[in-house]
Amino acid sequence: MADKDAYLILHPRLKSHTGVFGAVEQLRGEGRSIEIQVPDSPAGSQALAARLAQTGAADTVIAGGGDGTLNAVATGLLSAPAGQRPALGVLPLGTANDFARGCGIPLQDPLAALRLVLERPPVPIDVGRCGERFFVNVATGGFGAEVTAGTDPALKQALGAMAYLLTGISRLGGIRARQARFSGGGRVWEGRFLAMAAGNGRYAGGGVDVCPGARIDDGLLDVSVVPEVPEDVLARALARFMREGSTGDALPVQRWTCSRLEVRARDDLHVNLDGEPLCAPELLFSILPAALACHLPPDCPLLTRPL
Repeated sequence: MADKDAYLILHPRLKSHTGVFGAVEQLRGEGRSIEIQVPDSPAGSQALAARLAQTGAADTVIAGGGDGTLNAVATGLLSAPAGQRPALGVLPLGTANDFARGCGIPLQDPLAALRLVLERPPVPIDVGRCGERFFVNVATGGFGAEVTAGTDPALKQALGAMAYLLTGISRLGGIRARQARFSGGGRVWEGRFLAMAAGNGRYAGGGVDVCPGARIDDGLLDVSVVPEVPEDVLARALARFMREGSTGDALPVQRWTCSRLEVRARDDLHVNLDGEPLCAPELLFSILPAALACHLPPDCPLLTRPL
């Protein structure tokens, strides 16, 4: 890295995380330059990242927290002109850490994750967009989005990603299919669906493989739509997920890729962008190719070309 500082924007829940501060002190002792800021809200994290980008104060801005913190920091960086944006670093210490999981960034290991940021050159990655909002990882809608939004924060803190699974199981009896029309990439699918995903990255909900073919540098969204199925089929799929960590071919998931996806529903559709909620009956998803540069491991499985 160059002589400018790397700035670590830390989720306020982590303001006393001894592992983070110990790792930073160790790296400073090795001559590395890292500044830590702890805004009091996602809006504060976004504003700080925007200010750092617009003033050119940092070569790299590191999002320390979960996918929501990553989203806030990335959104802030995107407020600057394309040639002026600092690189994005990821310190995954949240509940799901789905973007980091997909990229192979060390989870819950501050020193290893920070070393990766400081020692690996950044590479261009795509960013998803929905209306005026962005997502680095995945946009999900339907049942999965409702589970994410409805999971108790205290349960997330206690159980991590398992909290999403337990919340989903508790709500199985209340699953309601939605009617919608999906169009993009020359394909149209219309009908009643249980869940959908438009992925730049691969995982959502704490490791659920919602977009298995996704790559973060191919200029495409990977679309997955789960049609309505009988309750017994859904129950078998869940049982398989509990055994194997995947539903495999137990559900007739519709998959395709596109650079632009329009979704029209009869009623408001609840979606999450990197876990952050949005609700509207009509949604337009698109991809911004090579919108950010990100520090990634050399064997990152979400790149079309290995580093």
